[in-house]
Amino acid sequence: MRRMGRRSFVLGAAGTVAALVTAGDAVARPGPAARPGPPAVRRAAAAELRGVWIGTVGNLDWPSKAGLTAAAQQAELVAHLDRAVELRLNAVVLQVRPTADALWPSPHEPWAECLTGTQGKDPGWDPLGTAVKEAHARGLELHAWFNPYRVANHTDPARLNASHPARVHPDWVLPYGGKLYYNPGLPEVRKFVQDAMLDAVGRYDVDAVHWDDYFYPYPVAGQTFDDDTAYARHGSAFPNKAAWRRDNIDRLVRETAERITGLKKDVRFGISPFGVWRNAATDPLGSDTRGGVQTYDDLHADTRKWVKEGWIDYIAPQVYWEIGNAAADYGKLVAWWDTTVRGTGVDLYIGEALYKCGDPAQPAAWQDPAELSRHLDLADGHDGVDGHIFFSAKHAKTDPTGALARVVADHYQVRARTPR
Repeated sequence: MRRMGRRSFVLGAAGTVAALVTAGDAVARPGPAARPGPPAVRRAAAAELRGVWIGTVGNLDWPSKAGLTAAAQQAELVAHLDRAVELRLNAVVLQVRPTADALWPSPHEPWAECLTGTQGKDPGWDPLGTAVKEAHARGLELHAWFNPYRVANHTDPARLNASHPARVHPDWVLPYGGKLYYNPGLPEVRKFVQDAMLDAVGRYDVDAVHWDDYFYPYPVAGQTFDDDTAYARHGSAFPNKAAWRRDNIDRLVRETAERITGLKKDVRFGISPFGVWRNAATDPLGSDTRGGVQTYDDLHADTRKWVKEGWIDYIAPQVYWEIGNAAADYGKLVAWWDTTVRGTGVDLYIGEALYKCGDPAQPAAWQDPAELSRHLDLADGHDGVDGHIFFSAKHAKTDPTGALARVVADHYQVRARTPR
């Protein structure tokens, strides 16, 4: 059974991270008025989502290494899908635009480096097209996972493919923290990244567009994201740079949502942010946490607003802490997000840190194979929680401590039905 709802656009005024809390505006300030847009019907969701992320950046999950034959890459991909079926999941979230390159024949960006080891080199097959077909054949949703602004995990533009837009338009790119990023403050960049991502939506029968937690980059001590020129050109209507930056990301979210609806009304739009919007000590609307990063202040991503405005169909916060964590308690964060989505019609899926299970570097709770199952027990007590997504596929494949097997035994005895 699928729950139907509405998503209304209200277009009026508008990982382990070591960082200090950066205090921003106590209350979000509106930017310049945005042009109203038409209301849109919210896309329907499966009754319960059970998903797994398949990361491709740096060959995180798949392909296991760059340069495999097309047949070997496809076999590995199919194995991940078969494993999802075996675990009684009903969705995979496949990273298809890892570093401003593509896992499909894009007219906007080069072929992804993770496939062949050489950015721009044709892998000899269509990974995204194949993934959609094979996932749907197995009753799995395929959520296409994009990163809007990351260009490279290094700072040397010369290492990019010669035709890469970041080389064609060097003024679009900023180095920061050992990486290259598109500048979110440039309207031409915002349009381009939308065009690049939505090309895949137009070509393929994907079930959702999915973004992760990277908007403005995570803070790096002693470094400055040098967008002063763009701010001087485009930010005069805002009280400060932080408000301007948040408006840039708001516009990206809102405009992308409108464009998805214009292309295909049944394709959903979901975002998986860092789990802490703001700490209550910073903002009374925030969570009872002491997170070192707050998305509103540090990533300039007002994730709560996106839910309240109904710009997205689902939110999947990365609640990557154990129950009882002193700074960010899993239970307190799930409760906060449950309250946040209440009455909005936005679905809530909890991002789960499967990768921490059994990791000797993690606290004692993660050494207990039952910890992850207890997360689902706790979440079951919140009506707003509509499912979980596990990070990531290689850990779902090996499951060294049996933590995911325990989740399946305790919570997934019967496979969840999907819309297909």
